[in-house]
Amino acid sequence: MRLTKSTDIALRIAMRLAVLDEGDNPTTREVAASVDVPYTHAAKVVSRLQHLGVVEARRGRGGGLALTFAGRTGSLGLLLRELEGVGDVVGCEDDPPCPLRAACRLRGALRTAQEAFFAALDRLSIDDLVAAPTGPVLLGLGARPTD
Repeated sequence: MRLTKSTDIALRIAMRLAVLDEGDNPTTREVAASVDVPYTHAAKVVSRLQHLGVVEARRGRGGGLALTFAGRTGSLGLLLRELEGVGDVVGCEDDPPCPLRAACRLRGALRTAQEAFFAALDRLSIDDLVAAPTGPVLLGLGARPTD
């Protein structure tokens, strides 16, 4: 199974926010630059994460992005289910529909495998993902060189 680009960006943004000090609330543009994604994609993803309650975005002076407690400690598997959706792995109903769909056992096997994938991630959180050695690397992303 391969995650969508949007889910990949969402995870990178959440992980980046997870390692920042409290009160260090970067803008969407700053986070996009630090995780090396286009601003327009990052803005869409941040909006989705905000809708899911993972990220809090505040406007104006002192505003910026912050990872919520739920975003920090919630189930990674649940987050991925929300971001990816829990549709079929294969396009049995695509146009034209698969001629085997009425008697196919592959669809059920792939659905079981997909759920096992998500279930394996249910035990993890964003906080788990940013534990050492990942956290220090994330802190260095987008760091400005000192003269």
